[in-house]
Amino acid sequence: MAGKAWGGRFAGGTDRRVESFTESISFDRRLFEQDIRGSIAHARMLREVGLLTVEECRLIERGLTEIRAEIEAGEFAFVLEREDIHMHIEAALIEKIGDAGRKLHTARSRNDQVVTGLKLWTREAIDRLDARLVELQRAMVASADRHRAVILPGYTHMQRAQPVLATHYFLAYVEKLERDRSRLADCRKRLNVLPLGAAALAGTSLPIDRHAVAEELGFEGVAANSLDVSSDRDFAVESVFVLTMIAEHLAGWAEEWILWSTQEFGFLALPDAICTGSSIMPQKKNPDVLELIRGRSARVVGSLTTFLVLIKGLPMAYNRDLQEDKEPLFDAFDTVEANLQLAAVVVEGANLRADRIAARLDEGYLDATTLMEHLIGLGLPQRTAHEVIGRLVGLCESRGLTRLADLSDADLAAADPRLGPEVRGVLGVENAVKAFRSYGSTAPAEVEDQLERWRGRLQTDAAPGGSKERQR
Repeated sequence: MAGKAWGGRFAGGTDRRVESFTESISFDRRLFEQDIRGSIAHARMLREVGLLTVEECRLIERGLTEIRAEIEAGEFAFVLEREDIHMHIEAALIEKIGDAGRKLHTARSRNDQVVTGLKLWTREAIDRLDARLVELQRAMVASADRHRAVILPGYTHMQRAQPVLATHYFLAYVEKLERDRSRLADCRKRLNVLPLGAAALAGTSLPIDRHAVAEELGFEGVAANSLDVSSDRDFAVESVFVLTMIAEHLAGWAEEWILWSTQEFGFLALPDAICTGSSIMPQKKNPDVLELIRGRSARVVGSLTTFLVLIKGLPMAYNRDLQEDKEPLFDAFDTVEANLQLAAVVVEGANLRADRIAARLDEGYLDATTLMEHLIGLGLPQRTAHEVIGRLVGLCESRGLTRLADLSDADLAAADPRLGPEVRGVLGVENAVKAFRSYGSTAPAEVEDQLERWRGRLQTDAAPGGSKERQR
C-alpha cells in the first residue's frame, strides 16, 4: 500500500478489480491544468503563512510546471493505481522533488481540492460557452438584417396565425439566447466562491489564509461553511440545468428549420456544407447537422437527470457518489459547445427562400386579426368583432377564396356596416404588418429599433463570461 496516499492504516493491497472500478483518471485527467493552478496558489499561501519555506515553494512550483508541460506534450504516464488526476500529479511531484512535494497537501483534502479544480474548469467552460452564444446571436442578427424584406407566416399550434417580419423572427432567437447568457452569468456568480481550505469537512487547525488563495485564483469570495463545501455540487447541477435550457432552445430551432427545409414548406435553403446525402437515393439532401443538434439535446437532458438522481438523498459531507459528477458535466458542456458552434455555421449559411414564401403568403387569412382590431378601433366589442371576422373567414372557405381581400365590398359591409371601402387599407399581409404598433411587436419601426439595439450591443458585449456588468 506504499503507493497509496491513504495506505498507512491498511495492511493489504487493493483488489485490482476495485482499482479498476473506483478509478477516475480515465475521465478526470482533463482537470490537470486546474489542479496545477490550484496547487500553485495553495503552495504560495502556505509559504506566506510559514508552512512552507521559500525554497520548498520554489521547488513545488517548478515541479508542477514541469508536470504540466509533460501532460501537455503527452509524455506523462497515467496508471490505475494512482486513481485520479490529483494523486497522479502529487505522486509525480514527490518523485521529482522529494519531501517538499509531500508538504503540498498540508491543510487541504482531496475533497476541497477536487471541487476547487472542478469549479475552475466549470468557470472557464461557462466563459467559452458565453462566447459561443454571442457568436450565434451575431449570426442571428446578421441573418435578421439580410432578410429584412421578407414577411413570414407566424404559427401557433403549427397553424398559420399572423404575419411577422423575418427580422422579428430572428431577433426572437437572439432574445432566447440572451436569457441563456443571463442564466450562465448568474450561475457563474454563485459558482465563483473558493472551496479550498475547507479540508475534508471541518476545516483545519493550521493558520491558512483562504482569502489570499481566492484572490490569486480569481474567486470573488470564500465558502463560509466547510461542511457545506464537501457536499456541494449545486454549481454543477445548476450549470447543467442552464445547458439543458440552451440545448432545448437549439432543439426547437433545429426542428423548425428541418421542417422549413422540406419540399412541403420550401421556406429555407440550407448550405450543402452542413447537409449530407443518401447512400441509395441520389436526390437526397438531408439536414443531418440540424437533426443531430436536435437529437443531442437528449444527452444534455440525460446529464441533468443523472445529476438530480446523483445528489438525491446524499448525507452531509463527502460521499464517493460525487465522483460520478464529472462525466455528465464534461459531456453536457462538450455537447452544447459543439451544438452552438455548428448552429452559428448553419445560420450564417442558410437563406430564406423569399419567392417561395411570398407565393403562399396570402394563404391562411393572416390578416384576420388585424381586420378584427380595425373593428375594435371603430368601437365594436372584441368578442363581437371576433365573431364578425370569423363569419367572413367561413364565407371565404365556403367559396374557395384564400384571401379576405377577395370578398367584395358588399360582402364586407353585409358582415358589419362599419366595414366600408377604406378597410382595404388593412387587408393583406403587408398592410397587416404595417398596422402593428405596440412595443415589442413586429411593427416595422419597432423591429428596426430592436435590430439596431442588438447590433450595437453585440459589438461590445462579447467579453469572456459576458459583459463587464455580468461579471461584477
